[in-house]
Amino acid sequence: MSSLNSNSFTNTDKMLIIFINLFTLLSCVSSAKVLTQKPSVLTEEKGKSVTMDCNIAKNENYVYWYKQLPKAAPQYVLRHHPSESSADEYGASFSSSRFTSKKMSDIDYQLIISNVDVRDSAVYYCYTWDSSVDLKSITVVFGQGTKLIVTDSGVSPPVVKILPPSSEDVSSSKVTLVCLINDMSVGFADVSWFVNGNSVTDGVFTGSAEQQPNEKFKLSSYLTIERSEWEKDKDLTCKVTDAGSKITNTKIKKSQCNE
Repeated sequence: MSSLNSNSFTNTDKMLIIFINLFTLLSCVSSAKVLTQKPSVLTEEKGKSVTMDCNIAKNENYVYWYKQLPKAAPQYVLRHHPSESSADEYGASFSSSRFTSKKMSDIDYQLIISNVDVRDSAVYYCYTWDSSVDLKSITVVFGQGTKLIVTDSGVSPPVVKILPPSSEDVSSSKVTLVCLINDMSVGFADVSWFVNGNSVTDGVFTGSAEQQPNEKFKLSSYLTIERSEWEKDKDLTCKVTDAGSKITNTKIKKSQCNE
């Protein structure tokens, strides 16, 4: 990889390429410095302001911030250079009216988002240069990210449905049920499974959210149980808590599927 001129970082497309390629590369560089982001999860109501911190371990010239939605390309938010008169340079769809960055010390920086909206919900990453690693190419290091969840009591709850085991599945020793969750306001939700009212975690797998054409999100959660449990006609419940703190419970049992 050849060295890159820092001026190219004003081009959003090139920034995305650097983000994807170098994140993979630097995961293998044990001598790279570690950036620390706090908090790991941040929940706030719509209309409020939020602040997330990034400790870059040593003084560097620039600090960058990215927004990452589930299964989507990262979005360049801004670049902060504390010594420049116009400190923040913005990516498309981001501006100083709501997004700002602040230097708290030589190694501590903040991203501040004002008047947050549900659509701001995402994972935000900071990164900077690492001049301590002797590579013949540009070297950047990312923080572990801060997950921002913006709640809004006015949003509608997601649509939740449980799919019963397939006809092929019921002939096996184990069966799998699928909880389909659509029209989530943000790309994050807590999903729990219950058997006759008792919480279960074994045999549970929940995938990552994906954005729908209407800009809302969907995800699927799976429960695998012994076929004998299904045959006993037990109540199987999928509980979903979304960003609006709304709880949606959906139940299924074998006898209902035979009706």
